[in-house]
Amino acid sequence: MKLKPAGEAAVIAYLGERNSPEVSARIQALEHALSEQLGDKLRDLIPSYVSLLVCFDPLKTDHYEVADCIRSCDSSLGDVSGSAGQLIELPVYYHPEAGADLETLAEQRSLSWSDIAAIHYQQEYRVYAIGFAPGFAYLGDVDERIAAPRLSTPRKQVPRGAVAIADRQTAIYPAESPGGWNLIGRSPLRMFDADAEEPMVVSVGDRIRFRPITRDEFVAAGGDLL
Repeated sequence: MKLKPAGEAAVIAYLGERNSPEVSARIQALEHALSEQLGDKLRDLIPSYVSLLVCFDPLKTDHYEVADCIRSCDSSLGDVSGSAGQLIELPVYYHPEAGADLETLAEQRSLSWSDIAAIHYQQEYRVYAIGFAPGFAYLGDVDERIAAPRLSTPRKQVPRGAVAIADRQTAIYPAESPGGWNLIGRSPLRMFDADAEEPMVVSVGDRIRFRPITRDEFVAAGGDLL
């Protein structure tokens, strides 16, 4: 583990060189331990692919105490293999009318578009980070057979609920926005709702399964293909 100051009131802990389920589980376990140990001295804990940003109240503690606490908590973690978050199922309507790049990706891989969909939903993913937009969860790792680079020219408008692939990551766009990922389907779920008691459907560390649904199920659940 490497620790670095991150401004006047934060320390960032790097727990690995590259993202993996094991590193993600360790970050999640450390996050819970620090929350208990530092209590009201904390302002925020922000997990990401291989790091945990620890933001603290400079009137109650300092970099040295926080760094010592991080080291102490990390050394006492033990086996963190059971630290994975909850398993969440997300419905997806896989079809060319819902995923503008589905047929192109299928042609490039010499597969049918239904094969692309099946490979995508048969995999279990982990939420490695949340960013870009509120509720935009970066999920990995996509099967190498359907991994695809970002589009050379991003779209000016990607619809809310679009399910997409970029390299070995996949995600659901939580809101209409520009984007350069490959679109393969649509989910009727709202991944972010500022007015809800729990604004985000998923959290870093959660395990994700996609469940294929029909067009009728998509529309019945509030999905919009316009």
